Amino acid sequence: MTTICPNSKKYNLQFYGLLVFFISGLLTTTHLFAQVPNATGGTSSFKANLMNIEATANETFRYNTVLYNGTSETKIYQLQAQVPDGWSVTYMTMGSPVTSVSVEAKKSQDVTIELKARPDSKPSKYSVLVTATSASDSLTLNLEAALKGAYGIELTTPTGRLSDELTEGSTKEIHLVVRNSATLPLENVELTAQSPSHWDVTFEPSKIDRLDPNKTVDVKAKVKVPDKTIAGDYITTFTAKNTNASANSTFRITVKTSLLSGWIGIIVILLSIGLVYSLIRKYGRR
Repeated sequence: MTTICPNSKKYNLQFYGLLVFFISGLLTTTHLFAQVPNATGGTSSFKANLMNIEATANETFRYNTVLYNGTSETKIYQLQAQVPDGWSVTYMTMGSPVTSVSVEAKKSQDVTIELKARPDSKPSKYSVLVTATSASDSLTLNLEAALKGAYGIELTTPTGRLSDELTEGSTKEIHLVVRNSATLPLENVELTAQSPSHWDVTFEPSKIDRLDPNKTVDVKAKVKVPDKTIAGDYITTFTAKNTNASANSTFRITVKTSLLSGWIGIIVILLSIGLVYSLIRKYGRR
């Protein structure tokens, strides 16, 4: 008669429990890596180095992925993605945009997936399902884009008017408005100007330390036109920028001749006419 040890039964139960746990874990891990068994007996996969990327709406969400063909024949995979409304997606292979990739048997292909958010998208976490589909199988990849917000800046005048008049040799004070038009704060915004040669442009203030979303700052631009500037229309471009955003405002300035210069010009002309007349009378009799 054979005697079964109670401890032996206990050890067997523990062994089978561990075996079941190991197999369950293996199946779960296989599912996470988007591996799909094929009819030919191979296992294909679609993996990403980073599944979650954080960026602003002004930046590109760039995912480096690897598409592996585990079958015994070459496959052509069509690439598609379910993106939020207004977002764009681009697939890149060897530096060129593609919509599908051909992967040889037992080989892999690097695919870069680029996402661009709509500028007015709300800061949040967005899920993007990417699918690579061939004639016999379909591989999916779940990506996540953590949108922090967006940077934006506007530069204009209180009335929207972008033209003015100046007299040669004078200084004009032009009022500007800098506005944060997006959802993230702007820091260290600098004011600069591109003006005609020998013109002098200064700002007050010349730098904005911080500008919160939807807030504005009034800026005074003092434009000095040199003496003897020829009358006409001139263009000056004002710029507000930091490392994340920039805005330009093209301002047309009409320069007029001063009244004194006009009178001096008239006197010079009259004197010239008088001199010519006197010379004609003096030498014309000979």
